[in-house]
Amino acid sequence: MSRLANSTIDVLHNAAVSRFEAVVDGHLCVANYHLVDGVMRIHHTAVPRAVAGRGIAAKLVQAALDYAAANDLGVEPWCSYVRTYMKRHPASQALLPDGFRL
Repeated sequence: MSRLANSTIDVLHNAAVSRFEAVVDGHLCVANYHLVDGVMRIHHTAVPRAVAGRGIAAKLVQAALDYAAANDLGVEPWCSYVRTYMKRHPASQALLPDGFRL
C-alpha cells in the first residue's frame, strides 16, 4: 500500500462541528478545535492506526493553521501533536497569542 507518495489528502473544514477532517481509506481523521475570543484552541487530533504514519495529522494541522492565518485568528496548541508540529515549523509560531509559550 502506498504511503501517499502520489496521493493527495483532501482536508475539509467542518465548521458546524469545529474540526478539520479527512477521510482516508474509509477512516475519519480529525483535528478538533474551539474558537474563543479570536483564538483557535486546537485540542485534539486523531488518526486511526489503520492509516497512521502517512502525514495525515500534519495535513490536518497545516489546514487549521492556514485557516487561522487567513482569518486573523490566534492559535493555542492544546494538543501535544499540534505543539510538536508548531515547534518543528517555527513560522507557524507567529500565530501564537501574546504570552503563549510552546
